[in-house]
Amino acid sequence: MARYVYDFREGRREMADLLGGKGANLAEMTRLGLPVPPGFTVTTDACRAFLATGVEPPGMAVEVSRHLSAVEAGAGRRLGQRDDPLLLSVRSGARFSMPGMMETVLDIGLNDDSVPGLAKSSGSERFAWDSYRRLLQMFGATVMGVEPSLFEGAMALLKEACGAVDDLHLEAHDLARLVETYKQLIRDETGEEFPQSPTEQLRRAILAVFRSWNGERARLYRRREHIPDDLGTAVTVQRMVYGNLGPTATSRGGGSGVAFTRDPATGRPGLYGDYLPDAQGEDVVAGIRNTVPLADLERLDPASYAQLLHHMRTLETHYQDLCDIEFTIERGRLWMLQTRVGKRTAEAAFAIAAQLTDEGIITPDEALARVDGGGLARLMFPAFDTSAAGAALAHGLPASPGAAVGAAVFDPAEAVRRAAASDKVVLVRQETTPDDLPGMIAAQAVLTSRGGRTSHAAVVARGMGKVCVCGAEELTVDTAARRLTTRGGAVVEEGTVISVDGSDGAVYPGAVPLADSAVMRFLEDGGERSVGVVDAVARALEHADSVRRLEVRANADTSEDARRARRFGAQGIGLCRTEHMFLGERRRLVEEVILAGDDHVRERALAALLPLQRADFTGILEAMDGLPVTIRLLDPPLHEFLPDRTELAVRLASTAEPAPQDVELLGAVNRLHEQNPMLGLRGVRLALVVPGLVAMQVRAIAEAVVARTRAGGTPRAEIMVPLVGAVEELRIERAEVERVLAEVSEESGVSVCCPVGTMIELPRAALTAGEIADEADFFSFGTNDLTQTTWGFSRDDVEAAFFSAYLDKGIFLDSPFETLDRDGVGRLVRIAVDEGRAARPGLKIGVCGEHGGDPESVHFFHAAGLDYVSCSPFRMPVARLEAGRAALAATERSDKR
Repeated sequence: MARYVYDFREGRREMADLLGGKGANLAEMTRLGLPVPPGFTVTTDACRAFLATGVEPPGMAVEVSRHLSAVEAGAGRRLGQRDDPLLLSVRSGARFSMPGMMETVLDIGLNDDSVPGLAKSSGSERFAWDSYRRLLQMFGATVMGVEPSLFEGAMALLKEACGAVDDLHLEAHDLARLVETYKQLIRDETGEEFPQSPTEQLRRAILAVFRSWNGERARLYRRREHIPDDLGTAVTVQRMVYGNLGPTATSRGGGSGVAFTRDPATGRPGLYGDYLPDAQGEDVVAGIRNTVPLADLERLDPASYAQLLHHMRTLETHYQDLCDIEFTIERGRLWMLQTRVGKRTAEAAFAIAAQLTDEGIITPDEALARVDGGGLARLMFPAFDTSAAGAALAHGLPASPGAAVGAAVFDPAEAVRRAAASDKVVLVRQETTPDDLPGMIAAQAVLTSRGGRTSHAAVVARGMGKVCVCGAEELTVDTAARRLTTRGGAVVEEGTVISVDGSDGAVYPGAVPLADSAVMRFLEDGGERSVGVVDAVARALEHADSVRRLEVRANADTSEDARRARRFGAQGIGLCRTEHMFLGERRRLVEEVILAGDDHVRERALAALLPLQRADFTGILEAMDGLPVTIRLLDPPLHEFLPDRTELAVRLASTAEPAPQDVELLGAVNRLHEQNPMLGLRGVRLALVVPGLVAMQVRAIAEAVVARTRAGGTPRAEIMVPLVGAVEELRIERAEVERVLAEVSEESGVSVCCPVGTMIELPRAALTAGEIADEADFFSFGTNDLTQTTWGFSRDDVEAAFFSAYLDKGIFLDSPFETLDRDGVGRLVRIAVDEGRAARPGLKIGVCGEHGGDPESVHFFHAAGLDYVSCSPFRMPVARLEAGRAALAATERSDKR
């Protein structure tokens, strides 16, 4: 029979798949000898079995009972004991951290009979009734499905009636009244009584945590963070410890806190975190009261503070990384409730990786594995130009750095609605809860008036890379009236644009201008490489460049783009799109070539285009001197170079005596009209049908090579034939290309040798790659068109029509135009690589679609054996970093085998 329950002493950190992150780390802290309240973990296997069948898996109840007995024996108390009850916490813990997305139930075991016993044993009647109301609130919402706002509303009414500013100012008799109110709420909303049996409370709480895995906000978070849906969650059951018991004559009081071994926002070493006296752990994360800095604990409880510092050093040394720690001090005794490798901002990730390398804790390879291209991209985003910001509305805690501008909204549903209409918004709340997740995802930034840098808002925002400012106490947030008021009396109504600076905690009115980030200035212009995040990024890129196998090239169509790409570290140009050179005034000449009724008109237009093309290629080859430049021959969807058919017909119909040339033009446009231009006369087909077009472009390339060679340069032009579906197409075009190259070589006396290859952008090309390789010196995958033709999608149409529905339904985890579809398009890529190299060993193969700059796709291209990726210049640093990470990951997998 399957085993479903493990004592903390039986587990270890490596068992996270089975015990979840929380359970595995509690087990690891227990093994390290840290003070962890005893308990046990119900496994992810049990969760998956329950979700598959809808019933508790056989044998689980017996295992839970046996492990509960062990906890009871160790505590010397029983669950539900009337005079001194053992109470339990029930928490979710998936393989990957999902802060606040699933449920927690505290104080399991309390009932009407045991509340007096808890009051007596703890010495605090207020504490006992407060614990009972917490159980009713959490159990009612999580297990019995009562709307959480009903409990919050009842609490708010009670505080108003008692004149209490927060829950700490409610007396024992007030809380006893609240308990009765909560029990009545449960009866009214569910039609059943709150269960008085402690074992029934425990059983139902465990199953409710299982169910929460498929809750709406948990599914939304998993989609956002790309966490698989089939992992399930473990459940930790642990003896309760309390930070809100209050002091006695012989002991100090207590509290709860969250600590990080380094600053998760900036990466700075040193003590970082929040502490909330006279509170349980959930109070800190919920942000219901503003915390004090963790450093204040040294004054409040020096002994616990010293112990905490020791445990933090132990954990960071053991995990060799930033650790996120939750703790409770119960009347002077420190308990460690949780640890995990902490979520961090992109800035902190790079900084911490560099610091740990310098400290000799990790290797440069390990440091590179701990940063990623998504984080680097965020560091390249602009920051506020604070010199033009003016006076701030308020200042709060800088919880997640970055700069964001948007309309203030006070409701998560409104944030989602406005974002769907392409509006940029800032979600403003007193504090956030897991129910606010959809609005947080939709918003550019999150702003709260309460809570610390370890509150729900801060933790979730950092994990998602969102700008966040927390605890802006100078602001009064009225979510009902949908407005905020500053300390000076200024009112900001919903829809008013504000700017949020997550790097220094400032909130400004209006849209503050943006300036390039320090990282971007360094990458683009060789700006100052100061100590800090810029230096950390530079070191990561240098190491990535030293270990990566994939070359990184740029997609660039002008000499200016080519120069920029070279500054970003380009090892060549993987795609130079010549159709982009025929816009503006030149479009008329291309139009003449395509619509020409006789050879004379066509040759005249081609002759006019030749020197323009030659100058284009000369400038690009000069900018990329010594590096390969892959030039794609003209590949326009035909409609891009023809007059609009409807507009032309309307103009002729509205003219009494239309000009003969307009009539002739309409006739030509009608002849060439296509129902689907993306699949029509373009690419190699256009070259085969329109005489002289390929010859003109190849001559321009060859003459540019000659000019650069005579100027002392080392031009390396490569010619790419687009949209080939059959080897015969490439064979014919290659012959024409080689004829013109030979002609220019003879005329100039300079040998012009340009490799001739093709884009693989049609499924048929991928499936017949072995044949095509006989005529190709290289392949380059055009993954944008290959995705469209494999899926049968028109990108522009489907993204606007139904992609959002496909993402919501889980058909896509990501858009296949952003991250490569490995199962479909990726399989075609692998087939083409294998068959192409089987026919022509050593065949150079790259990718020039924008997937070449997507972090996850870069890893696939490395594994598929490509030689290079090519992407837009601004995505190249990301591609360089991920190419290095892909090489390390492949080596690690090989070593494990």
